[in-house]
Amino acid sequence: MEHDDDSRQRNPTEPGTAAPLPASSLHAKHEAWSGRFSEPVADFVLRYTASIGFDQRLAPADIEGSLAHAAMLAQVGVISAADLQAIESGLERIRGEIARGEFVWRLELEDVHLNIEARLTELAGDAGKRLHTGRSRNDQVATDMRLYLRGEIDHILAQLHRLQRALVELAGAHTRTIMPGFTHLQVAQPVVLGHHLLAYVEMLERDAERMGETRARVNRLPLGAAALAGTSYPIDRAAVALRLGFDGICRNSMDAVSDRDFAVEFCAAAPLAMAHLSRFAEELILWANPRFGFIGLPDRFTTGSSIMPQKRNPDVPELARGKTGRVVGSLMGLLMLMKGQPLAYNKDNQEDKEPLFDTVDTLRDTLHAFAEMVPGIEVHADAMRAAAREGFATATDLADYLVRKGLPFRDAHDIVGRAVRAAASQGCDLVDLPLEQLRGYSPLIDAGALLVLSLDGSVAARAHAGGTAPAQVDAQVAYWRERLGG
Repeated sequence: MEHDDDSRQRNPTEPGTAAPLPASSLHAKHEAWSGRFSEPVADFVLRYTASIGFDQRLAPADIEGSLAHAAMLAQVGVISAADLQAIESGLERIRGEIARGEFVWRLELEDVHLNIEARLTELAGDAGKRLHTGRSRNDQVATDMRLYLRGEIDHILAQLHRLQRALVELAGAHTRTIMPGFTHLQVAQPVVLGHHLLAYVEMLERDAERMGETRARVNRLPLGAAALAGTSYPIDRAAVALRLGFDGICRNSMDAVSDRDFAVEFCAAAPLAMAHLSRFAEELILWANPRFGFIGLPDRFTTGSSIMPQKRNPDVPELARGKTGRVVGSLMGLLMLMKGQPLAYNKDNQEDKEPLFDTVDTLRDTLHAFAEMVPGIEVHADAMRAAAREGFATATDLADYLVRKGLPFRDAHDIVGRAVRAAASQGCDLVDLPLEQLRGYSPLIDAGALLVLSLDGSVAARAHAGGTAPAQVDAQVAYWRERLGG
């Protein structure tokens, strides 16, 4: 929560800002609970404790929750049908005002809930005051956050699948494009680019699974827990849950208002997804470097230099790599926020929103950027193939060839190591050594070794499930296309 003094000079109707208040009339009283206090809250305390600067984004969820709560109150006879009609009409008008940027957010009303309730009372009179019957801001905000996060998870899942589809299509175009596979960032064995890209599809699938599992735990209704102990009104929590699309209710009222596991769990899944994107970003940065020259990134995802006219900086991948750190930081902040709180609700929980909101925005926007960028990647297949010929990438194939001839693997490993040393001293690849020289290391080597030492022969030999053989990668592409659909 941040409220700079400059914020008082902003347009009071500008979306996302609180309306300026005359110093003489600033919160002359707290209308929601003025009866208990003999003096108004100090200006500084108001700014320090207010959350309206960032929790406005909960407004759509707050309205949906209030509509469901009001319908239930009318159903059980706590409010009249006329009150319900007035509440529904008022909330729909407020929804429109917010959507059009016409709603005036008032700092003295602290948060999104009181701002909407105050405006509803202006529109609906006493009916607006009756809306809060049987609930507290404690269960109200917990409900709003779950509704909000559920929707955002659905958007993120859609972006995850969109990025997966983009990667699958790029992989499908390169099931026979050979590149070096690396371990320790050293040339290890040849693979096809499609196989490499599908590794990220697998990572993103696990991210989608985690998000789906998190969504299931998000989708429990806290409303009805009131402040912490429940309410004496004859409410029907199941009816509210059904209307709002929750899978069930939070069973313990104290846990319902104080639990933020759902936010922490989302903020734990998000850094792992960002870490996967960051790993991909690092490879894109390396591959786009002229020293690799494997790919070209679309111009619209790069920037130039203020002094060096030749530069094409991979800013989007670099920022994704950097933003991963802030998402990890948000998780740490939430864990520290929750670790010492006694039951039930505490004002500390106001601090859960900004890290959650920032994590949602960062992950969603990064996925969107990558889903847009991947289809525009230009693959330099010749450069990839040339690089695969460096570093003796098919040495393991020669060792395996000798093993199939009956030699123990450790002996084969030693023989091939000596052949590699000779090729390195001659400045050539293993496949370029004369056959007679290779036979000097083992009489088991014959002309068939030249096939296994070729790049195409090497990748074709990995023809088992999960291997890099083009036929296997074709099958994986077909599998993912069917699984992900259009």
